[in-house]
Amino acid sequence: MRVLLVEDDEDLRFGVAAALRAAGLAVDEASDLPRADEALFVTAYDCAVFDRMLPSGDAAAYVDGLRRAGRGVPVLFLTARDTVADRVEGFASGGDDYLVKPFAVPELVARVRSLCRRAAVVRPPVHRVGDLEIDTARRHVRRTGVLLTLTSREFAVLEVLAARSDQAVSRAELIESCWDEMAEPQSNVLEVLISQLRRKLGDPPLIHTVRGVGSRLAAPDGAR
Repeated sequence: MRVLLVEDDEDLRFGVAAALRAAGLAVDEASDLPRADEALFVTAYDCAVFDRMLPSGDAAAYVDGLRRAGRGVPVLFLTARDTVADRVEGFASGGDDYLVKPFAVPELVARVRSLCRRAAVVRPPVHRVGDLEIDTARRHVRRTGVLLTLTSREFAVLEVLAARSDQAVSRAELIESCWDEMAEPQSNVLEVLISQLRRKLGDPPLIHTVRGVGSRLAAPDGAR
């Protein structure tokens, strides 16, 4: 899942971005509305986090413009403005959630994850592919009932493949969803990760290479 973080306070932006990345999310950063606008134009995000008041303007007015243009990316506002009227204004402008500063970072991460899941079309909380079970809310993966240990990046890739189970997902799509612009993989990093994921999932194989296209998560022949 990929998130856009728009915050002009460099220290806060760095800390929040680090926490979101540690939780397995891909994060692109912007310090003002023009940079946010450019990022939203070229990338499809699962969620956007906006500081409400930026030097370049009120993010609420900007999000209202997004909504009028038919852009539906879920938005979380961060703000020091904590009155009921401020919160109502944020929701009325098209915001989906509102978190008042100072905030607890684990709560922010949980809220962003919730918005990312809401953005997906028909993305169930638990995916089942054969004897593999992927609980996206708890971030648990089990095969034949045995809990597996995956890294945050491995889980992110598996989650994308599970959401499109039985379909080929291209290398470009996996990179777009699971890496941000600060950590885009070079060379064969994705291929190495897929190989590690196959090993952890065990036999019979569930991740299949579709030559010339990408990777596909599917139950073994004859399994459901």
